[in-house]
Amino acid sequence: MGNSNAVARVIQDLREHATAATPGAQLPSVRELTARHQASPVTVAQAIRQLVAEGVVEARPGKGTYAAARPGHAQAADLSWQTVALGPAPAGEQEMQALLAILQPGAIALSGGYLEPALQPVAALGAALARAARQPAAWARGPVEGREDLRAWFAREAGAGLRAEDMVICPGGQAALSSALRVLSSPGDVLLVESPTYLGALAAARAAGLRVVPVPADADGVRPDQLATAFARTGARLFYCQPLYANPHGATLRPDRRRAVMDAVRAAGAFLIEDDYARDLAIESDPPPPLAADDLDGHVVYLRSLTKAAAPGLRVAAIGARGPAGARLRAGRLLDDFYVSGPLQQAAVEFVTAPAWGRHLRTLRSALRARRDALLDAIRRHLPTVTPVGVPRGGLHLWVRLPDGTDDVTLAAKAAAEQVIVFPGRPWYAAEPPAPHLRLTYAAAPPDDLEEGTRRLAHALR
Repeated sequence: MGNSNAVARVIQDLREHATAATPGAQLPSVRELTARHQASPVTVAQAIRQLVAEGVVEARPGKGTYAAARPGHAQAADLSWQTVALGPAPAGEQEMQALLAILQPGAIALSGGYLEPALQPVAALGAALARAARQPAAWARGPVEGREDLRAWFAREAGAGLRAEDMVICPGGQAALSSALRVLSSPGDVLLVESPTYLGALAAARAAGLRVVPVPADADGVRPDQLATAFARTGARLFYCQPLYANPHGATLRPDRRRAVMDAVRAAGAFLIEDDYARDLAIESDPPPPLAADDLDGHVVYLRSLTKAAAPGLRVAAIGARGPAGARLRAGRLLDDFYVSGPLQQAAVEFVTAPAWGRHLRTLRSALRARRDALLDAIRRHLPTVTPVGVPRGGLHLWVRLPDGTDDVTLAAKAAAEQVIVFPGRPWYAAEPPAPHLRLTYAAAPPDDLEEGTRRLAHALR
């Protein structure tokens, strides 16, 4: 009983000192407490241990006991020094965060980069991943460039221009693109891009210190004559292109332009990064082969992702090139990630080589066509002053021209207030936009929501 009372007295004394003291201030020593309360060192140590467990005091071996920081009373941290140390924020960061923002409850998504959950083959993916997770070999360290069977599948999909040994597996298309820009160029170099082009490519290029130069594109893809001029004027050695269902404007490179584009790239002694993100998102008919299929001299750097056509969590992509460029890409990916998760790779290759993959693509094609047409119909009825820039034959997005004088960024903010999320056209341009646009996504919401979302957008435009 006597020992318990002594412990209680020491605890009360130390608690009062710690409460009154500034966090971090030194408290009475064990010797002082022993003399003050006529208690043994063991008793004092027991009291200190209890107060440490409660977070009241902090014991520093060899130094003493100190008042612990208290919630709500901690000294305010001064992080202002980081502003100087870090310098300017990376360009495009805010736009990328907005692009990937989580939808608020009650809002309708007419913007997004992934399929609506009802369109995702989650049951088949879950079953494949469960089987992969039960196999011990899947958890072992595999080849740093990725599973050979998965690389072989990506190579076959690319056509005769690439082999399995040319490919490397990456954790998503954005990671592959960022690595390619960094590996194939140096800060200060010029990157040619279609105008408009994928926002993530612009952000990655600026983060890599590249100077981005836009090349005009129209409903038939990038203009080869303007591309040749841009190569001649800038001395660029790198061109980023989406020949199939380009994001955001949906254009597919016209057949007669394909050869002209490759001729311009070869004449410049340059690389073309072919972002084939939408290969599995055809609507009207089977897509033309990749540019990489006819490239035997190593000018095309081919990028393909499974994420867009499957689910956001399937972060599996591949990038490949022939010759020294391919070797540098594989080395660059090694430095970035070592390798992609083994179970995820195994689940991916099992899924895309099973009948479930073909069934999913057939179902997806029908669903995307229905949603694209539903959005076009809703625009005709509710937004007669808004003009679709062509009808995309695949992909996820519709690029629309707004009435002259409309501020697309302001309109997007007003639409958000009406609980419909759209994305302004301005950030998709590397230079000044020629007119106001919006990118509207028909794959991120069910058909009924597309109708209601268009009504809300019309109200915001009025």
